[in-house]
Amino acid sequence: MEGLKWTRLPVAVALGAATALAGLLVLAAAVPALAVASPSPRARRGVAAWVRRCAGRLVELERRRFDAFGLTSPGGPAPDSAPRAFGYLASRALPGALGTLTVGLLAIGTVLALIVLAALLRGRVDLPEPVVRALSHDVASGASESGMGLLEFLGQVVIGAALLMLNLQAMASVTALDRRISAAYLAPSERERLERRVSELAESRAGVITAVDAERRRIERDLHDGLQQRLVALGMLLGRALRSDDPQRAAELVAQARESTGLAVEELREVAWRVYPSGLDSAGLEKVLALIAERSSLPVEVDCALPVRPALEVETVLYFVVSEAITNAAKHAGAGLVTVRISEEDGMVTARVRDDGAGGAAPEGAGLSGLARRVAALDGTFAVDSPAGGPTELRAVLPCG
Repeated sequence: MEGLKWTRLPVAVALGAATALAGLLVLAAAVPALAVASPSPRARRGVAAWVRRCAGRLVELERRRFDAFGLTSPGGPAPDSAPRAFGYLASRALPGALGTLTVGLLAIGTVLALIVLAALLRGRVDLPEPVVRALSHDVASGASESGMGLLEFLGQVVIGAALLMLNLQAMASVTALDRRISAAYLAPSERERLERRVSELAESRAGVITAVDAERRRIERDLHDGLQQRLVALGMLLGRALRSDDPQRAAELVAQARESTGLAVEELREVAWRVYPSGLDSAGLEKVLALIAERSSLPVEVDCALPVRPALEVETVLYFVVSEAITNAAKHAGAGLVTVRISEEDGMVTARVRDDGAGGAAPEGAGLSGLARRVAALDGTFAVDSPAGGPTELRAVLPCG
């Protein structure tokens, strides 16, 4: 019942009673229709299909009611068979009747309270003498004579407030019962959950394979377009130095070759880090992210507050999420600042990367879709919020492992 305000509870229960009554009306029409259509299998199937459609619409109404009042929506699809549809509609008769009773009692109590209040405002109700004296600041003179009357008056107020709270608590219990019944009939079976899990794992595995293939192609492009070209240039410099008859010119060429060697080593290190950030093994995620921030062409603020170090595979995925987000912000978004926030709550690690760029990032793009597949492979969730004009925020939630 978290997030449900007490002032909205009567409305939620009243709407639930209305949908329960609608379900009973469907049953009242379906039972005699089935009796009449019993000789014809086709007619029976038609009536059963109509009941399933009605149950599906009521389930959708129930989901909207639960969502509107801050409750967890009943999980699972609408009943897929006539027996389940009949059972669902019939089982809601109990919470519907209890909801009608509690709402009716609250309505009666409210009407009576309004009548008394109206009479009090019109001066047609005589207040207890202790209250009159209290209002006239003359309690001291009459306290010894009618103190018990004042206690009785206050007792009536307390009893009324207690009955109101009991009525509201009864409404909360009715809503919880309604939620349990809906979950019992609409939640997927164990077989359905296993089949769904197998499907998710197969899809995740295919996504990981696709992401690995895409990463291999990018590494091949980096080696071909960057490192390979630099090594060819290095070989040409050394060849020119060997063929040169001028010792000074040969020394200059060797110096250039040495400088080119350092750049080639740096590019090779960059490619290796794209394959796997080896610094995670020793330094950990916080220090590696700080290194990324230092080497970035954009200002990057990193806040990594993890009380316990997560599993290495989780750190690796978080590294790729942050690294790809910073790269995209620098290359495509025209951002001036990137903020990285990594926190842990309830056994889940959440990474948020936000930039103040132009926005418009496409989640289906090669880079972001690859990150989504990486996160999904560890049973995590990945979301991109990038409206036109910015800002862009990437959010990845992963189990600590």
